[in-house]
Amino acid sequence: MNLSPAFHQLRSAYQAELDDLSFDSEGRDVLRQRLADKRKSVDFLLQMTEVAPEMVAPVFHQAFGFKEPGLMNQLVSLELDDLPEWDEVSASITLAPWATSLVQTFLKQADGQRFMVIAAALAYLHDKPGAAGASSSGDDDDEHDHEEDDDGDHLDSDDDNRRESDDDGRSAEEAGADWLEQQGFDRKD
Repeated sequence: MNLSPAFHQLRSAYQAELDDLSFDSEGRDVLRQRLADKRKSVDFLLQMTEVAPEMVAPVFHQAFGFKEPGLMNQLVSLELDDLPEWDEVSASITLAPWATSLVQTFLKQADGQRFMVIAAALAYLHDKPGAAGASSSGDDDDEHDHEEDDDGDHLDSDDDNRRESDDDGRSAEEAGADWLEQQGFDRKD
């Protein structure tokens, strides 16, 4: 899977938001309660969809199912301005019954179509095995590493440069820096 720089950043921020919501200061799991509270604050959250979609998207935690992972892989490779409308992708996404009215509320907003696509994409990235966390090791060769698109061409989700070391003996840090550069980030060195 090839993440755009935007989704790479949003995925990390979304995961951090879910982590923040998950446990209280005493280490108790409070995610359900905090998500319920967040869903009651929809009027406030509607104001944040454009500037901080990763902070709002958790209201849809566990609301989406994905019929076409290939489509979702393509979506997360796009920049935010290039995303299709929700109406174009919603047929490939199933919704939990409790989320239907919530989706309609968000779709009434000027940027609702875009936000819903972002929310679904973030949920997809969170739910996808091996995609959680920004530092996937790249060492596990599972069936998600080499998917095929509709034409039968291979879509590699892991770049060989992400391996801990490659054939010429480069360090994991160098390989990681190469991979980030290929994703559009500037090199630190």
